[in-house]
Amino acid sequence: MTDPPSSRANEGEISQSSVTSERVAATRVLRVVVIAPHPDDAELGMGGSIARLVAEGHQVLILDMTDGEPTPKGSRALRAAESEAATRVLGCQRQQLGLRNREVTHTLEARHAVAEVLRAWQCDTMFIPHPEDAHPDHRAATRIAEDARFDAKLTQSAIAGTPIHPKRLFYYYCTHLRTIPSPSFALDTTEFVEVKRASILAYRSQVIDHAPNRGLLDWLEARDRFIGSQVGTLAAEPFWSRELLSPSGLAGLVP
Repeated sequence: MTDPPSSRANEGEISQSSVTSERVAATRVLRVVVIAPHPDDAELGMGGSIARLVAEGHQVLILDMTDGEPTPKGSRALRAAESEAATRVLGCQRQQLGLRNREVTHTLEARHAVAEVLRAWQCDTMFIPHPEDAHPDHRAATRIAEDARFDAKLTQSAIAGTPIHPKRLFYYYCTHLRTIPSPSFALDTTEFVEVKRASILAYRSQVIDHAPNRGLLDWLEARDRFIGSQVGTLAAEPFWSRELLSPSGLAGLVP
């Protein structure tokens, strides 16, 4: 297994703690695991929502399946430093599973490795990449995570830790497939637009130094503004659920 999650960071050029919010801390603390095929996928897909969840008092772990290298302008050391900086910005925790970039494969070993993390974290809510994606690593990571959720509850298995079955699994949208999302719901991220931007810009080798990606941030912010316009906010991030959702009451469906 990989090393335990790093401790919550207290510093960063822009951090979730710098965001002024009148939102009351959640009465129930959720233990959230965000599965990211590579460092930066979680920030690109749902960085604003991660910052919001942290600000609301939830415990959030980003589990990077790979170190993201090789890439045209990156290196393992550079990507590690960028990932650490982005984690400080978001205020969450992070762990790397150690699979090989560009070679992520749906195997029993990978499933059980993720299941061990879910058990160690005692995860009750998962966010994973949408299954329709152009990147093979992303599609494989989704399959691994879906099955790891099931594996994590099995008794009398070789999987380390106390069995648990995360109650909810939601899908976020990555950036490799140029399509219009058809989400089940969206989270208001208006207060966290700048935090998300800062977390993405921490990956300079990917979004600044690599010329083809320089327009990615503008594209994402336009998407979030559009999704926000559909739910009456300035910005929002889209999510999809394969399972039926059951809010506590009608008020949960009315902003």
